[in-house]
Amino acid sequence: MPSKSIQIQGARAHNLKNIDVTIPKNKLVVLTGLSGSGKSSLAFDTIYAEGQRRYVESLSAYARQFLGQMDKPDVDSIEGLSPSISIDQKTTSNNPRSTVGTVTEIYDYLRLLYARIGRPTCPKHGIEITSQTIQQMVDRILEYPERTKMQILAPVISGRKGEHIKVLEKLRQEGYVRVRVDNEIRDVSEDIQLEKNKKHSIEAVIDRIVVKEGITGRLTDSIETALALGDGKIIVDVIGQEELLFNENHACPICGFSIGALEPRLFSFNSPFGACPTCDGLGTNLEVDPELVIPDWTRTLSEHAIAAWEPISSQYYPQLLKAVCEHYKIDMDTPVKDLPKDQMDIILHGSSKEKIHFHYVNDFGNVRDNMIYFEGVLNNVERRYRETTSDFTRETLEKYMAQKDCPTCKGHRLKQEALSVRINGMHISEVTRYSIAEAIDVLSNLELTEKEEQIAKLILKEINNRLEFLNNVGLDYLTMARAAGTLSGGEAQRIRLATQIGSALTGVLYVLDEPSIGLHQRDNDRLIASLKKMRDLDNTLIVVEHDEDTMAAADWLIDIGPGAGEHGGQIVASGTPEEVMNNKQSLTGNYLSGEKFIPLPSNRRKPDKRKIEVTGASENNLKNVTAKFPLGLMTVVTGVSGSGKSTLVNEILYKSLAKELHRSKQKPGKHKKVTGTDHIDRVIDIDQSPIGRTPRSNPATYTGVFDNVREVFAQTNEAKVRGYKKGRFSFNVKGGRCEACRGDGIIKIEMHFLPDVYVPCEVCDGKRYNRETLEVKYKGKSIADILDMRVEEALDFFAAIPKIKRKLQTVYDVGLGYVKLGQPATTLSGGEAQRVKLASELHRRSHGKSFYILDEPTTGLHADDIKRLLSVLQRLVENGDTVLIIEHNLDVIKTADHIIDLGPEGGDRGGQIIAAGTPEQIGEEEESYTGRYLKPILERDRNRMAEVVARKEKVSTEK
Repeated sequence: MPSKSIQIQGARAHNLKNIDVTIPKNKLVVLTGLSGSGKSSLAFDTIYAEGQRRYVESLSAYARQFLGQMDKPDVDSIEGLSPSISIDQKTTSNNPRSTVGTVTEIYDYLRLLYARIGRPTCPKHGIEITSQTIQQMVDRILEYPERTKMQILAPVISGRKGEHIKVLEKLRQEGYVRVRVDNEIRDVSEDIQLEKNKKHSIEAVIDRIVVKEGITGRLTDSIETALALGDGKIIVDVIGQEELLFNENHACPICGFSIGALEPRLFSFNSPFGACPTCDGLGTNLEVDPELVIPDWTRTLSEHAIAAWEPISSQYYPQLLKAVCEHYKIDMDTPVKDLPKDQMDIILHGSSKEKIHFHYVNDFGNVRDNMIYFEGVLNNVERRYRETTSDFTRETLEKYMAQKDCPTCKGHRLKQEALSVRINGMHISEVTRYSIAEAIDVLSNLELTEKEEQIAKLILKEINNRLEFLNNVGLDYLTMARAAGTLSGGEAQRIRLATQIGSALTGVLYVLDEPSIGLHQRDNDRLIASLKKMRDLDNTLIVVEHDEDTMAAADWLIDIGPGAGEHGGQIVASGTPEEVMNNKQSLTGNYLSGEKFIPLPSNRRKPDKRKIEVTGASENNLKNVTAKFPLGLMTVVTGVSGSGKSTLVNEILYKSLAKELHRSKQKPGKHKKVTGTDHIDRVIDIDQSPIGRTPRSNPATYTGVFDNVREVFAQTNEAKVRGYKKGRFSFNVKGGRCEACRGDGIIKIEMHFLPDVYVPCEVCDGKRYNRETLEVKYKGKSIADILDMRVEEALDFFAAIPKIKRKLQTVYDVGLGYVKLGQPATTLSGGEAQRVKLASELHRRSHGKSFYILDEPTTGLHADDIKRLLSVLQRLVENGDTVLIIEHNLDVIKTADHIIDLGPEGGDRGGQIIAAGTPEQIGEEEESYTGRYLKPILERDRNRMAEVVARKEKVSTEK
């Protein structure tokens, strides 16, 4: 009899303390606990890793050699384990060819649909391209009433220049009597003179007939003759009515535009058969952008307004520009925006009409004197980018280039033949540009013939099923054409979740990592319903999650703690949500029961007149939005998934501020203007991108605390005796580091088509330094020991050194006390990386004119971690700085001073500001989904706070 539970004994991965735990099968199980408490160690590094290892071991030795040996997790035993599938937050694909449609396989079915029931249409004339048999042509002609007069014509010449003497002569020799030349019937025996330089059409008159009984045989013979002469095309000139055009080939009867047999590969932009030849199926080309070449049009040419030609290592381009300006009498001291258009055209696009004199003197005094054609700045950048073999030069020039829609396919990725095939007037790329919700509606209401419906029935069933799965996990705002690389971790995870729901497997163990990330509360219910649907197929779901709704909906809740890092790794509570709620030892239970909660601020800060205003934002789905961001407050931008929050804040506001304040070369999204930047002196984007892409980066180096630690070691007596300076204790330069691994502590082994594998260095045992450097100790610890310390340990260890203590304290304050100083950046989650960045900003001295932008900082955070994070953010605002957060978490939203709510829906149905004001004002907005969920939270917390006050008063009265 199969086991009803998964029994784990002696789990010790990472910080797990030899724990035993029983997890019921075929249930929705949520693992929760503080950040760093050991949830992922149990779910992914123990349960999933063992499930994967057992699966690999069940394969043949031949198959295993390609997958490699998988390490056994540090656990005594796991019983009752099912085949396991991990659905984590890794990006679906960074391949620019991957889209939501290709990743979910919906596009594969769409290609099949278009290949089977698509109707080719001439792009020039809009005529449906069909191939007809002779019998179909005869039947169509015989539909006319009796006594209808018509003539059968064979097109010999269609719109071609020339006198066509030989063609007419040949028709005369073959016995044809009449021809129609440029819509005029002429006798072949006439002397027909045509103008050589004009286009002409010539059709031979094959037969003149009157529709009546018994004409079928003659009509069939005439059509056969006309088709042979007209290369598969005929024209039926019905006297007094419109002409009929017939074609036995798959081609337009007017212009001859033809299409081969319809195959699925014709509609693939990843295949040379379907991809647009100009952009190779990418839909975009990298082109030089004048706005990036000249980022500030208020500067003059003498002030180096042309960023691409700034004198970095050579005076060649400044001298060339000076020569051009002298020749064309262009004033180099006039702001670029005020220069006449014809002069700017010469500077940007060059001139091939006349040569200019260029006298160039290089740094060595060598003179080059010649006459040249000036190619223009834009052409110069493009040519150098195309011709260079240097990666550095290529990367430098790419800063002045932007992705623009391909001029041939207009961004549709496919060649003209594929885009000419339509179903209900839509080509395949138009369908992929609908949002998931719109595509469900469009594809459910296709008008098809009985035959088409029969062919398409099964294909449409598969497409609609997949679309429904995506809709049910809250991704209704995405389009199938959306590039997979632009999806957030949460969106990518939910796409994989939808794919798994579609596979309808049973008896599987699914391990998920915070699927609610990036989801508005409104969409949470749909996600939970999807998880329950997977459970009801007799699957076991282990979900690492902090979301209150998901925990409340769980069949079984396991709280790991009690603290983080070394203070965690134990099972604090395990049972139904109600049982955990009543467990006083469980921090999670205390928050679920309301015993603990994040309080509302005692007062909301009032905005003053200072603000930054974005006017006319229209990038992506934003609908000419004007947004005001008050300064000196904590502002939260919220709204349903896909409503336009990231576009407004990251693509427009941040890039505009960075360009204005830091001369960033990133191009902001479409908008009219941004005002109020004179009130701030710097903008800091604290996102979830890694703090480094190699194991060489770590929290100590990123926050700058490692510089101070190295100074301390250089001041020790042992270091002074040996003559070791600060650089000796760096693992990035020669001297003190281990040269076998070059200070990495690990060796990277490239696996070609598999991910790179990292193994510890055998020479230094992963310590990064050589033996001599490790002999220098401070308070009994080597530099490698310091890197191996947790932040909270290091805080005590360096308590007497204020410079180090202050930096470590900020890391501890953002909830990362459990992280090791030398922990490789590649092992930090997105949320942890974001908090390391926040910590490194906190210890900098601010003058109250900083603007901080955070994108979903609560990712991976327990309610208690959020409480700590909010106190840190409030500290920044108390200092006079501005904090702007994109967030869905209601605990963050309720503590904001100001809220900007976008919506009302996602995708095309979003992109508007629904409401702006305090949380209380948003709570009263009926159109706001955020307001609907926020109002009861505010009421609940006001009641809780009143209870706390009443309790305190009672205690003080009793005393």
